[in-house]
Parts: sequence; C-alpha cells; structure tokens
Amino acid sequence: GYDSTPKELIFHEDKMKLYHYEPKVKDPNKIPTLIVYALVNKQYMMDLQEDRSLIKSLLEGGQDIYIIDWGYPTMDDKYLGLEDYINGYIDDCVEIIRQKHNLEKINLIGICQGGTFSFIYTALHGEKVNSYVSLVTPIDFSTDDGLLFKWGKYLNPDNMVKAFGNVPGEFMNSGFVFLKPIDLMMDKYVGVIDQLDDPNKLANFLRMEHWIFDSPDQVGRAYEEFQEEMYHKNSLIKGEFYLDGKRVDLKDVKCPVLAILGTKDNQVPPNATRPIPQAVGTDDVELVEVETGHIGLFVSGRSQREVAPKINEFLTEKSK
Repeated sequence: GYDSTPKELIFHEDKMKLYHYEPKVKDPNKIPTLIVYALVNKQYMMDLQEDRSLIKSLLEGGQDIYIIDWGYPTMDDKYLGLEDYINGYIDDCVEIIRQKHNLEKINLIGICQGGTFSFIYTALHGEKVNSYVSLVTPIDFSTDDGLLFKWGKYLNPDNMVKAFGNVPGEFMNSGFVFLKPIDLMMDKYVGVIDQLDDPNKLANFLRMEHWIFDSPDQVGRAYEEFQEEMYHKNSLIKGEFYLDGKRVDLKDVKCPVLAILGTKDNQVPPNATRPIPQAVGTDDVELVEVETGHIGLFVSGRSQREVAPKINEFLTEKSK
C-alpha cells in the first residue's frame, strides 16, 4: 500500500473500513478525530509520502486519528443512498469511537465531498461532535467556477446510473482530469521530464499518478442523490435538503468550525466554500484561505507549514 503511517483496522461494515492510526506522542489529545473522505478518491492521498503526510503532521501534533476508507463499491452496493453513508456508516464509526474512548463527543475532519457529508452529519447529530474541521468542502453549488460545477448541473445522473448501475471510476476520472486538462496533463508531463534523474521525485510522481487514477466506482443511488440535490438543486445551503425525512439545517451546526480552502482549487472552487461562516449556526467559526490547489492543500510544503499547524492548534484548543 501507499500509506506511510502505521494504522490498525478497528471495524468494517460492507466495503467500508475504519482504521485507527498509531499515536505518535505519549499523551495524545483525549478527544479523538475521525477523518471523513470523499467517495470519489482514495483517502491515502493524505498520507502519500513520509515527508508530506498531513496525517503524520497531525499525529505528531498530538492528535488521535481515525479514518474511514470507503473501499471499492460493487454492483450489490448500487442501492446505497446518502442516508446509508451519513446516518449509517459515518454514524456507526462515530459510535464505535465514542464507546471506545467513553466520550459523548469526538472531533471530525471532513474532506471535499466527505466534508459535505460531515456538515450534514453534524447538523443532524450535533450532540456527538465536539469540533469540526472542513477541508476543501463545497456547500454552495451555485458557483460556475470549475468545470465539475459547470458539468454537474447538466450531467444526467439518472441515465448514467441506468447505463452503468454504479458510475465507473474511469468516467469520474475523465471528469477530474478534464477539469484542467492543460494543467494536469501538460505541466505534469513536462515536470516529470525534469524528474527522471531523481528516483525519489519520480516515485512520488508515480504515486500521485496512481492516486489520481485510483477512483472507486460511485454507488449509483448516492451519486444520483448528491448530483441531484447538490449540483442541480443546491438544496443544502438553501435549507431544503432532507435526509431520511429530516430537514438538514446548517444553522444546527453549533460546534466550533475551522474551514480551510485552496484559493487555486479547480475541483472545489473557493466560492463553493466561502459561505460556510454565514451558513453555520456557530460564531466560533474561522475560514482560512491557503494559496494552493485541491491536492496541494494536503501534499505541498505550504500544507506542512500552514495547514497542519492550524488544524493541530484548533483541535487541541477546542478539545480542552
């Protein structure tokens, strides 16, 4: 595997696995943190290489970290809906961690679509969430920046699900790669030519390449619902999104929130994230803009210098 930091499998349910990272300090934060990742890419991007692992920086900063690996869905998963992910899998993981640590509340870190799920989760199950860090998370899908957002309004998820059952990872990939074809393709390969002499750089490039193209298929129903409710109707920020018959009101997010975005993010445009402070129901909310792209938020030097310390400081401060 690509993960560079040791972790232990705590629990699995269907394709989902919950891992616990080995703490790196003697007395880790007594309130543990669960990382919820997007369904579309594998979570090991956060722990891709020893010297650039956001997870390692958080562990070294004293956090006690759990992470969800959604696995690779197959056809028998195609009826899973958003409620299965949010009120099912995420809640089950939160319950296990609460019981294991004998706590009422734990911390969450939500990333990209996993961050959208975590906002919904926190609005509905706020009594279980101590504080929440949202990274490159869209909540306002009305923006036209970024191709995925332009596309998302017109893609017909119904037909795709009818055609494929689940939406193939390759199809999603072509979408992500087309977001900035020139950037990703040209710069990338031009950049690599300079790196051929350096085996470490080349290995990192190939890892990143593997990560970009390692896209699990998207579960039919959940994909369809997310597409329909978020991209087409933008119902979450409008307060019109229902999960399992309950209206989700972002004003019910009352815990401290730290939201971080990348100003050069082409996958989740900054304007999809910027309304978070106004949308949530807490005054203890901070929006941090880092001059980097979507993946850069996790693997760049700036990530090590700015992002990790900020998250560590927040989680430690809010867990006293």
